[in-house]
Amino acid sequence: MKARAVALARRNRWALSFADLCLLLLGFFILLHASNGRQQEVMSGVAQEFGAPVVKNERLVAKALFQPGEAMLSAAGKAEVAKLAQRYRGNGNAIEIRSVGLDQATNRFDNWDLAAARLGALARALKAEGVPRDRVVIRGLDQLSESKAGQVFVIRSM
Repeated sequence: MKARAVALARRNRWALSFADLCLLLLGFFILLHASNGRQQEVMSGVAQEFGAPVVKNERLVAKALFQPGEAMLSAAGKAEVAKLAQRYRGNGNAIEIRSVGLDQATNRFDNWDLAAARLGALARALKAEGVPRDRVVIRGLDQLSESKAGQVFVIRSM
């Protein structure tokens, strides 16, 4: 009887490993869900742990760059874009601009139109500051969500 119990325990060891895997996956998906709109940053952090090259993201808040409810850069926004363009002008990599979050709708724009217009304005401002047009890649509006910070731009070199 004892030998039979030992054999049964050996045969069912895979269930413990499978349960561990399921718990790890559950924890990972809870982490992604809790990141609240920062999935790209979490995924790049996980990729770095597995040996992927380090990619630095910069986050710019739309309230600091644009006039309220508009897609026109403020004076402070133009200065910030000029500093950003100076950093990225020299390297030959493409620059990805991604929009995360929405600002409140105004009379002129709804949430999505405002986010799209601001992405375009940011790309045009980078081009005006000397960043070649073919290096600017606009990605956005695919992961828009309501956020307390409003619209945020994630900029990274690819």
